[in-house]
Amino acid sequence: MSKLWSLQNSDLEQSLPAIASSLSHSQGFSPHYYISPERRRLISDVRRTFCLFVTFDLLFISLLWIIELNSANGIQANLKEEIIHYKFKSSFFDIFLLAFFRFSLLLLGYAALRLHHWWVIAITTLVSSAFLIVKVILSELLNKGAFGYLLPIVSFVLAWLETWFLDFKVLPQEAEEEQWYLAAQAAVARGPLLYSGAISDGQFYSPPESAAGSDDSDDELLGKRPLTDQEREYVQQGKAAMEMMDQILAQEENWIFERCSEFGDTVHSIETPHHGKIFILKAVLQCSAEIIYQELILQPEKMVLWNKTLLACQILQRVDDNTSVSYDVAAGAAGGVVSPRDFVNVRRIERRRDRYISSGMATVHSSRPATCRYVRAENGPGGFVALKCATNPNLCTLFWVLNTDLKGRLPRYLVNQSLGATMTEFMFHLRKRVMEVAARS
Repeated sequence: MSKLWSLQNSDLEQSLPAIASSLSHSQGFSPHYYISPERRRLISDVRRTFCLFVTFDLLFISLLWIIELNSANGIQANLKEEIIHYKFKSSFFDIFLLAFFRFSLLLLGYAALRLHHWWVIAITTLVSSAFLIVKVILSELLNKGAFGYLLPIVSFVLAWLETWFLDFKVLPQEAEEEQWYLAAQAAVARGPLLYSGAISDGQFYSPPESAAGSDDSDDELLGKRPLTDQEREYVQQGKAAMEMMDQILAQEENWIFERCSEFGDTVHSIETPHHGKIFILKAVLQCSAEIIYQELILQPEKMVLWNKTLLACQILQRVDDNTSVSYDVAAGAAGGVVSPRDFVNVRRIERRRDRYISSGMATVHSSRPATCRYVRAENGPGGFVALKCATNPNLCTLFWVLNTDLKGRLPRYLVNQSLGATMTEFMFHLRKRVMEVAARS
């Protein structure tokens, strides 16, 4: 790692423009951590849940039938009456057989054969619906009390719930996962790494609004007065976040692919010893890096006007030209299961030769203590990088390193799903904003 970090400025200037320009043709997936065909699961999680629901259908109908059999005459006498002396108009045995028919056919088609078509569920639902309607019309079950109503209704509802589950959950999600897999494999075959190699420590630049040629001396960065101990701590936190983010972006070969949006934006993750699972979004935008710098990095307070994943953003303190402390409120996620969270972050902005960077991490500020209105979440080191394209000034690459602890007793899978969805939703709003800015200019 130390050898990588000793790259000279000239090497950096030669490598990064070429890497940036290659992104217009490729998404640059890492070949080391994508799912190989032999490692892919034989049955997806959502399909396994569907099979469990089909099993529940059979067991629930069986339980209701057993309760109905356990009447005054006893189970044995009622079994003999309903099976041996079966009568279509008065027996519940055929409703149990109907549930067993659905169970057998659906598990054969979607568990054993792992079909990706709806024709099996169409047959079971059509047969179940037609049979139950005819039975209710012609039978005498309604004279048998509550079970005469309950068993046909429950069987009818479960059959249609299975249809909804397969058609709206299982098949679409598996098709989307298959697209991600094929995109990853295709990119492995054709695409180079986007961020291959570590980032040089040399050749730092202050943001455009900072004094040109300023160095990293805290007092000189301020330029007017010496920093207090608290302000020096904020500056050090910002630098630590910047260094951590550089290290994450320099390890693209270790990223694990998570999802891909319809625009080609990819979400990856990486496990770190001290910060756990970190998400990285990588996207190509048809605009200059300066627009991203103005809209996303330089004016965070105005993001609430177009970013629907953010409810509020306020700059609490400007420490120096590069460092500030902000208060942010993130919108709820996962259909309201994850409530809005608020954050207090230290933010550091830097402009290097071919990129704009905004890094940050959680901190504390006396003006914004935790309240009962929102759950106070904490961000680990992360932020944004807008990478210029040397061959096309109207093209840039955006990286978003998201390292957050949402707090609260939330299942880990739900947190990971909501964070990935938030990142892709954010990119949708950012693209829309970029188009509006480009139209005005």
